[in-house]
Amino acid sequence: MVVKENRLLADVLHAMASDTGAIDEVVAAARTESPEVSRLPEAETRRHVEIMLVAGLAAFSQEPAPDQQDFAAAARLGADRAAQGIPLDALLRGVQAGRSRAVEIAVARARTAGVPADVLLTALVEFGHFAGTLERHVISGYHAAELELSRTARDLHVHLLRLVLQDGELTEAAIARAGLNPDGLYHCLSTDVADPHHARALEPWLASCGGLFGPVEGRWAAVVPRLPPANTLDAAVLVVASPAAALTELGPLHSLCRAASTAAARSGLRGLHPLTELAGDIALAAQPVLADLLARELLGALDPADEFHRQLVFTARTYLDHGQRLDQTAAALHIHANTVRYRLDRLEELTRTWDADDRRTVPQTLRWWWALRTWLDAD
Repeated sequence: MVVKENRLLADVLHAMASDTGAIDEVVAAARTESPEVSRLPEAETRRHVEIMLVAGLAAFSQEPAPDQQDFAAAARLGADRAAQGIPLDALLRGVQAGRSRAVEIAVARARTAGVPADVLLTALVEFGHFAGTLERHVISGYHAAELELSRTARDLHVHLLRLVLQDGELTEAAIARAGLNPDGLYHCLSTDVADPHHARALEPWLASCGGLFGPVEGRWAAVVPRLPPANTLDAAVLVVASPAAALTELGPLHSLCRAASTAAARSGLRGLHPLTELAGDIALAAQPVLADLLARELLGALDPADEFHRQLVFTARTYLDHGQRLDQTAAALHIHANTVRYRLDRLEELTRTWDADDRRTVPQTLRWWWALRTWLDAD
């Protein structure tokens, strides 16, 4: 394309590459089309989308030509997904869905900006060439990583770990190869770590007590005979640990640990947490529609964008967290008890449903605490 005719299109696409809204839509498309990819933390999908979107958009404006582009990011994507245990067909479904959504957004914005139809058509043809080359590098990176994994004993351990945690067929020979005791009790650990590069720093901690560790459904997990020390865990990592159980019981426990880590991450928790400590979070997270109904019924008169309203709701939740004790709530919030009382009274005036003096039963307290938390988290 002539540079002068292509300049308008290039401007549109370069703006799109830094638009968080457009990136959000591409990420959502990739995760919706591929359930296996959606099990990864959203930040992991976003990391690769941002890198590859910039490279892909550059292909429209021939800076440089598609055949001269650096496809290292595409190869890394394939390698990372292989290391995370994501099947190749699931990876490609995500890549293709994200690519299609990116093209739809780009075409819509280019037309709005007045890019001539012939310029846009030529760019789409060129992008088709680029996309095919990009996918070949994704596949090449995936197969190269698979080959490397298959050459190591570690690959065998990861395979056995997935058998244990994904209800595979556990033979006596497989258990023996893994160095596990068929009659022993083991903890299942589920982490929020998906990036293989970050996992390298975590693996010595996972390996400190023996057992198996590696990527399962996109996140690093482990089966250990005893829990590693919590005080040596990286402060930025979240780990959920099940009670000790027989090997045949660890598959269902792994599913619970994953659900608990997702709920705990939304609450900003870090460090090592017992699965049973998060039982309430798991149960409540499984009923998002009911949570939304509760929040609307009890707190519908409040505006999440109003900072004073948020302050009132946060104070009420803290009040319930501290046994409905004014003194303990005041200490937790570093304010006077009279200020706590004032905020609770204002909440009652605004909602007509809250009553700080009501001696709630446990079910009533749970109902209110769930509504308050859901309302705060919805912003």
